[in-house]
Amino acid sequence: MSGHVPVMLAEVLAALAPREGGIYVDGTFGGGGYARAILEAAPCTLHAIDRDPDAIARGAALRDAFAGRLHLHEGRFGDMGTLLAEASVPAVDGVVLDLGVSSFQIDQAERGFSFRFDGPLDMRMEKAGPSAADLVNRLPEAELATVLWELGEERHSRRIARAIVAARREAPIETTGRLVQVIHSVMPRDPSGMDSATRSFQALRLKVNDELGEVERGLAAAAKLLAPGGRLVVVAFHSLEDRLVKRFMQAAAGRAPGASRHTPAAMHAPVTRAGFRLVTNNAQRPGDAETSANPRARSARLRALEKLEEA
Repeated sequence: MSGHVPVMLAEVLAALAPREGGIYVDGTFGGGGYARAILEAAPCTLHAIDRDPDAIARGAALRDAFAGRLHLHEGRFGDMGTLLAEASVPAVDGVVLDLGVSSFQIDQAERGFSFRFDGPLDMRMEKAGPSAADLVNRLPEAELATVLWELGEERHSRRIARAIVAARREAPIETTGRLVQVIHSVMPRDPSGMDSATRSFQALRLKVNDELGEVERGLAAAAKLLAPGGRLVVVAFHSLEDRLVKRFMQAAAGRAPGASRHTPAAMHAPVTRAGFRLVTNNAQRPGDAETSANPRARSARLRALEKLEEA
């Protein structure tokens, strides 16, 4: 499992508070960092979920090390209710979600997630369905610009979309390297030092994997699965994801205004009626020591929610 550093691990364990005999879910198994720490923290049972078949394959050694206590499920965390029902688990004492892309996925050029390595323009977590290359080469210019603006918060979305459409007329854009070249050709250098392809790659990844939709489904599924006293702990790295988590948890704890037509379905009444309290009133941030040692932790935000005891 080398190469993966679980972010805010101490804070996650403190918020989750694993106990002897408890049943927990790691909805984003990834490199197994949280899973190992949870299993070492208490003699409990853990059900780990990941949509990436590579992550499940890597987890075999950890499953063997904690024989009978770690159960691996290939699938989406938004389907955790169904996955655990199939394993005859009706309720759990805690759920952890580490949102976004894993270090393993970023660092493998052949997966096509990163603009730092030249490889196939893929980005599919499940290795199935339309790839980023499919989107880049098929979406109409206006729709492509919308994706870059809404999911990447890219101010130059129209300029980039126009350049992509012009480039694909010459030849399909099939590699991360060529897409980076197209973006760099029309984008000024960012004064912050951030690569000008960052937001576009982020937007395409979110779109390819329907990550925001999956977050909404996962939050709702976790809330329904929690037993009284159970906790949901979420670490988000993207502002759009963290906003969804914040609003969901506030609504579940009865701190949000009435739902509007813009409120995602996952935030509506069935969750609020269950009765929850905020474990974290505000998002927790990683400490200076962690961000210095692991720059990927800088944008992390942790939020936690607890299901109240039933009356």
